[in-house]
Amino acid sequence: MPWHPPDSAERLAPWAAVEASSRGRQHVEEAHAYRGEFQRDRDRIVHSSAFRRLVYKTQVFVNHEGDHYRTRLTHSLEVAQIGRTVSACLGLNEQLVEAICLAHDLGHTPFGHAGQDALNECMQDCGGFEHNLQSLRVVDELEDKYADFPGLNLTFETREGILKHCSKRNARELGELGERFLNRGQPSLEAQLANIADEIAYNNHDVDDGLRAGLLTEAELDDVDLFEDQHRAVKAASPSISRRALIHEIVRGMINEVVTDLIDTSRAALDKHEPANIETVRQASQPMIRLSRPVLARHKALKKFLNQSLYRHERVLEMSGRAAEVVRGLFGVYMNDLNAMPAPHARRAEHATIEQGDHGRARAVADYVAGMTDRYALAAFGRLIGRAPEIEMQTTNERETDAA
Repeated sequence: MPWHPPDSAERLAPWAAVEASSRGRQHVEEAHAYRGEFQRDRDRIVHSSAFRRLVYKTQVFVNHEGDHYRTRLTHSLEVAQIGRTVSACLGLNEQLVEAICLAHDLGHTPFGHAGQDALNECMQDCGGFEHNLQSLRVVDELEDKYADFPGLNLTFETREGILKHCSKRNARELGELGERFLNRGQPSLEAQLANIADEIAYNNHDVDDGLRAGLLTEAELDDVDLFEDQHRAVKAASPSISRRALIHEIVRGMINEVVTDLIDTSRAALDKHEPANIETVRQASQPMIRLSRPVLARHKALKKFLNQSLYRHERVLEMSGRAAEVVRGLFGVYMNDLNAMPAPHARRAEHATIEQGDHGRARAVADYVAGMTDRYALAAFGRLIGRAPEIEMQTTNERETDAA
């Protein structure tokens, strides 16, 4: 009996991405005897250095603040879990969805959004910094693992999914990958799903982390319908439930409500439009993987609450300001003295300076700083500048109860 790759077209819907219609890799490679192309992408991502470093990178909380807060790595796994659940229900390519989900944060800086904003500020005169583009740089150029090509040489479909947003200026420099941003097209359904799965995961799991840290309270969150409905239902069913289990059940219920709606609404859209194949999907005027209007409104209300009450909490802002100081300080030191970086990075930056001038030098320095973990950046700042700002947030956390 002939062997079929894991995404064999017989078990996928006609609108799914399949290897037979893949736009391929930038550098041609022979097919593997037992692994499909999207599975190979996923495996390369999991084995990459950038993926391993995600365990020491965080979004809201600095890595050393507690063992129970989510990291970029655990977030990526949670995104992939949601993505695979939905993709199986819609006949999409689970291997591709997982690859995109696992790779989507590879370009994030240390210290989450505070680090990204600081590095973007440092790079304003040299093209700016955006983590989606940086994730693409990581898989296309910066990973150094293969003899025949730079980066991971992923398929077009995985790279398409990684690049969720892109300005027209940058899109013009990306060739085929940038066409959809210029022509207002859509990416594959797998890419659309990974994008929404990311939003669902960080929205709901930031609620969990915010409550654990004592920066949010159940009373405050009861002003958000999505939370309040689940809170009331759990308390009614289990009046004596522990606080830890209560929070878990609420977050679990919120995710289930949104994901169920995502499956039902997307299935209805696909049944209505019946796209013949992935190219039909790309030519559509709007995404087909989407939430219903009522649930989207509830989802956005939660996001708005988090923006106002968690991400702009005075203690988070204080920590973010100190984190930005670290990123700006390191960028300045390395720009002034490339040899302050490890030798391979210094040589790369010297070559970029010769080839592209100050813009190339700045980009190479940004690549190095962006690749740092939270704790590595803090240690480097202390070593090079002689002092390490205290950026650990004073929180009311649950370390003692979680360890019980």
